[in-house]
Amino acid sequence: MADALCPCGSNQNLNQCCMPILLGLVRASTAEALMRSRYTAYVLGNVPYLLDSWHGSTRPAGIDIEPEKTQWQGLTIVNTEAGLSADSTGKVEFIARYQQDGKPGMIHERSHFVCEQDQWFYVDGEMKESLKTGRNEPCFCGSGKKYKRCCANK
Repeated sequence: MADALCPCGSNQNLNQCCMPILLGLVRASTAEALMRSRYTAYVLGNVPYLLDSWHGSTRPAGIDIEPEKTQWQGLTIVNTEAGLSADSTGKVEFIARYQQDGKPGMIHERSHFVCEQDQWFYVDGEMKESLKTGRNEPCFCGSGKKYKRCCANK
């Protein structure tokens, strides 16, 4: 895993990208960096990091994830608003693709972040309507195939 690409889609080595954030060696410098590290934490099943990076005002008591049942397929950042190192709030819209029990799925969310004392936290998110994939549109799973020849048949 030392030479593995980071699951967040940055095309960087995991140990140079999200792992230092997950290990607490550095802090996420932007809302997008926190979003990417949280996606990587879901991929790796790192529940403590997910809870620690969740703002105390909205943090649940626990998170029930089963990484062995969910195969994360990729993260696409759709849009960001603010969330830079000089900002106190930020929004990141993303699409996370996954496969669970052999069926493809995706999460399309607009997440809200806050920066307090130079540390970014996830506050909450609003789920966006499912993307309607037409039969001749590219499949949302990222395969490059048309939807009708890919996930529509599963």
